[in-house]
Amino acid sequence: MTPKDGYVEPARIGTKRYCQYLTLNPNTLEEYKFWHNKENIWKEIPEGIRKAGILNMEIYLICNHAFMIIETPLDFDWEEAFGRLATYERQAEWEDFVARFQESDAGKRSDEKWQLMERIFSL
Repeated sequence: MTPKDGYVEPARIGTKRYCQYLTLNPNTLEEYKFWHNKENIWKEIPEGIRKAGILNMEIYLICNHAFMIIETPLDFDWEEAFGRLATYERQAEWEDFVARFQESDAGKRSDEKWQLMERIFSL
């Protein structure tokens, strides 16, 4: 893959970016990738993510570690938005479904499974 393949047009408004990580079950990586493919993900999931105020979300994999980048408007309230997201159609069902691929327990919300990362350098 070249750097251009992973390029995403930046938002044209002021934004905040959050980075998170999650450890995945190494035996189920292909299934995890399958269910996150645009053709296979449940339609309610990206709809709910957008409804919660998230502008863009990307997940990258290295070995059995997932790295997520979330881009939001400057006035985004993390706790409030993820509290709402957990109530949206099929969201809890999705989190339980993908928990089997993640080193996480069913019944946890997305923001309880994914660990926010601390930025230690910026250019």
